[in-house]
Amino acid sequence: MKLGRPARRASLIVHVVASAAWLGLSLGLLALGVTAATGASPVAVEAAVRCMKLFADRLLLPLALLTLVSGLVLAVGTPWGLARHRWVYTKFWLTLGTTVATFFALRPGVNAAVAAVAAGRPLPDAGDVLFGPVVSLSAYVFMTVLSLLKPWGLTRRGRRLRERPSAAPPPGRS
Repeated sequence: MKLGRPARRASLIVHVVASAAWLGLSLGLLALGVTAATGASPVAVEAAVRCMKLFADRLLLPLALLTLVSGLVLAVGTPWGLARHRWVYTKFWLTLGTTVATFFALRPGVNAAVAAVAAGRPLPDAGDVLFGPVVSLSAYVFMTVLSLLKPWGLTRRGRRLRERPSAAPPPGRS
């Protein structure tokens, strides 16, 4: 399946906007996590973790899934392919891993912090509100660099496909 030019452009716009929003949201979560971890005021700590919960519950997972799906559409609908270039393959697995980590690690950690602070207890572990945003922000910045530099060349599969006489045209040509 190859996307036509309008569909490819629309998919690319959706992917870039969703990815940039996910990156920005992670930066916001990190700022809130730092506020919660270093806040002397219990009111500031509670406000920060409640905002983190709102972001984690309402925004993170939809943006993560939109980024993952739009990236897959671009991978299978363009000559780049999903497993032809190492940078695309790496981005796919990192996106999948951070999406799963968002659901199974970041959200439960934030929810535990909110429950503790709402019950009048101190923040149980600053790592619960800092580790996830630090890891995800690092992964998204790395994936952005991969998208811009496109390093590492072809995978074995990509080399085999390129050597075939009926290989698809190189990326960027349609």
